[in-house]
Amino acid sequence: MTKQIIIPFGPQHPVLPEPIHLDLVLEDEMVVEAIPSIGYIHRGFEKLVEKREFTEYVYVAERTCGICSFIHGLTYCQGIEEIMQVEVPERALFLRTIWSEYSRLHSHLLWLGLFADSFGFENLFMNAWRIRERILDVMEQTTGGRVIQGSCKIGGVRRDISGEKLGQMSKDLDSIGQELEELTNVFLRDASIKHRLKNVGVLSRDDAYSLGAVGPTARGSGVSLDMRKTGYAAYGKLNLETVAENDGDCYARCVVRCRELFTSIDLIQQAVRKIPDGPTDVKVTGTPDGEYFTRSEQPRGELVHYLKGNGTKFLVRSRIRTPTLTNIPPLVKMLQGCELADVPVIVLSIDPCISCTER
Repeated sequence: MTKQIIIPFGPQHPVLPEPIHLDLVLEDEMVVEAIPSIGYIHRGFEKLVEKREFTEYVYVAERTCGICSFIHGLTYCQGIEEIMQVEVPERALFLRTIWSEYSRLHSHLLWLGLFADSFGFENLFMNAWRIRERILDVMEQTTGGRVIQGSCKIGGVRRDISGEKLGQMSKDLDSIGQELEELTNVFLRDASIKHRLKNVGVLSRDDAYSLGAVGPTARGSGVSLDMRKTGYAAYGKLNLETVAENDGDCYARCVVRCRELFTSIDLIQQAVRKIPDGPTDVKVTGTPDGEYFTRSEQPRGELVHYLKGNGTKFLVRSRIRTPTLTNIPPLVKMLQGCELADVPVIVLSIDPCISCTER
């Protein structure tokens, strides 16, 4: 009988950008079970609704995660606006959509770089992050912040973008798209990368669906779930084609994110062409009294904010369900039967965000 041993993986590991912890049960070099432990960096964000007014809490929501910050703020604002029946100006909805897609671009490029680093392709890592800097520069110029934007507020947005700047952004995206073609061609065509990723960490379509996978993790297994299809913000006025692959391995999840880069560029350029003139916010009076369950599409998948108010300036409840939390059960399934050397690649293939997960 083969002897089983248990080794810890994380929360500190040379490959991991996030403090995820797994106990790996091994037989020789084969993983037979992975036991996740979460809560290592729990920060008590959801308790802060009792100490921060609902108008201030948007800043707290954004700080749930530095990578997905804008979409956390947007999702929170959407929920409060629904409870208070606030009608957001159309221009503000388009601006929210543009910044959401810029957030997706920078998040996917960050992930591509870290993913390349996980299998030792340092040059590819540097090139992905070089292009990402151009995206962050635009975010900083238009919102004032590279990491935490602070441009979303209840009733609209705090900043506008001039028509001249929007045209320049669209033109710059053509140039960025050409650079992304070169970058993604390496990820998708290089023989050594295919050898490292093909048939590794396979998640079947049935398992992806039954275990609740979301985002590129689900779409890489052929489950075409995308909350942008619900039409929140200005997505209902744009043509969006969901990107999906069917193989369910690490390579398929990489392909999905590579293709989504170009989808995001297309959505931004559509939004720039269609954005109407008008105000970017409305005055909001009163306090939230009621509850709402609001959803959006983060770079990693479906994000849920459940919000409940009782007519005072402090919310009763703010509950966040993040895509990484939903993708941990599929990750455990992917790890069963893999080689120990493939664990870092498989873990990173779901693009884990533990700051979001543990709050």
